[in-house]
Amino acid sequence: MDIILAIVVSAAVIIFGALISRGNERQRRAIDALREQTELWAVQDLLIKRERMARAVKVNDPLAWLSRVATKVSGMDLNLQFVESHTEPQALLCIAGDQNSKILFSPLGQKEIQRMKSRKRSRLSGTGEANPLLSLPRQVAAYELSILNAGIAFDLELQLAWKELTGQSADQLEKIWMYRERK
Repeated sequence: MDIILAIVVSAAVIIFGALISRGNERQRRAIDALREQTELWAVQDLLIKRERMARAVKVNDPLAWLSRVATKVSGMDLNLQFVESHTEPQALLCIAGDQNSKILFSPLGQKEIQRMKSRKRSRLSGTGEANPLLSLPRQVAAYELSILNAGIAFDLELQLAWKELTGQSADQLEKIWMYRERK
């Protein structure tokens, strides 16, 4: 009788554990979906609010603007100095004012860069070694700059500043990534 009772209790514990685990996974998915919807709502709300200010957007000093935005997002006073820009893949290399950090800006996220690194460099054969994006370490500090954290008119100002700094079209850019690598 004791053995049957032990088996029934063990089975009940296992079944309840499985049900709780399944419920937790369902709850996690619901929370993730809610977070995504909240983020999309926040972006759309900002887009509506900034429509009035879109006509008056100007960037007089693109490097100072980029430095100000990077400082705001990273929380560090970077005082950027321009070094060079690259075309394929698009990247802008700067040095922080303290000369201890290399700051790289790109429309490509970390996953896209890792995919490019892992692929055979057929498309990038000539620029693979020269482009600093492809030599970034895996554990580099990365920051996403968008209208959510860099200002309500960020994407409009980004298009103007990116074009002036790199000479490349930035019509579709809404966000960029900043990679900070210590020397």
